[in-house]
Amino acid sequence: MILVADSGSSKTDWMAYGPGHTLTFSTQGINPYFVNANDVVRILSKNRDLSAYANSIKEVYFFGSGCSSPDKHEIISNGLSAFFTKAFVSVDHDLTGSAYATCGDKKGLTCILGTGSNITYYDGTNVHDGKHGLGYVLGDEGSGTYFGRKVLVSYLYGTMPADLMAVFAEQFQVNKDIVIQNIYQKPFPNSYLATFSRFMIGHKAHPFIQKMLKDGFQEFIDTNVKDYKEYKTLECNFVGSIAFYYQDELRSVFAENNIKVGKILQKPIEGIFEYILKREGIAVS
Repeated sequence: MILVADSGSSKTDWMAYGPGHTLTFSTQGINPYFVNANDVVRILSKNRDLSAYANSIKEVYFFGSGCSSPDKHEIISNGLSAFFTKAFVSVDHDLTGSAYATCGDKKGLTCILGTGSNITYYDGTNVHDGKHGLGYVLGDEGSGTYFGRKVLVSYLYGTMPADLMAVFAEQFQVNKDIVIQNIYQKPFPNSYLATFSRFMIGHKAHPFIQKMLKDGFQEFIDTNVKDYKEYKTLECNFVGSIAFYYQDELRSVFAENNIKVGKILQKPIEGIFEYILKREGIAVS
């Protein structure tokens, strides 16, 4: 069996192919900046369905957030190899998987707007390393973490409009002490911050949220997209929940900047899966 994974900081989507059938699985996010090899094994072991097929998996292709350097590759590879003991394991950056899913064999820009954010240029075969993807402390413009932080800070500082303040207080029931504890004393602070971005979904027509979205996407463009000299001639493709759920606002801001938007996928796993099987010469009817 062949197993393919697309992992962000919050969630990992898995698809497996065996003769005559395809399987899907889901686990928590596996990011080497927040987990070690033992954590990887622990996370996988929690999924009974995935565990049941562990010995049948012969090839694993893992595309994950944070997997951009050899030492981070090793963390994930060691964990996967310890769990899938009979499998060949390949680990690559989530941007590579996103490029496979959105561009296929065509050149373009591929962007991630999920819990975090990133961008790369894809020439139709390879992704080209850039200087972006600085993480939730220094970067992640236009991401779930970025917007979650903006929403949360506006609530804590009292700059959020009164009508939204009342709804937010009832929905999340947080205060300064709770927030500081979760960010500075508990694991996965980026995912914690990103949860507050969900508040925008039910209120995205509100002028306050509209401005926040517009400003955030413009910052992503100014900081990331415009760093590529050919950005006006290339299609800009997206994966991730933020791009998907706010695609009308995203398309509007990109149109104002004369930037072409291509595919917008909530989850790239199916596109990556199809690309890998095609590359391996496997025809699925």
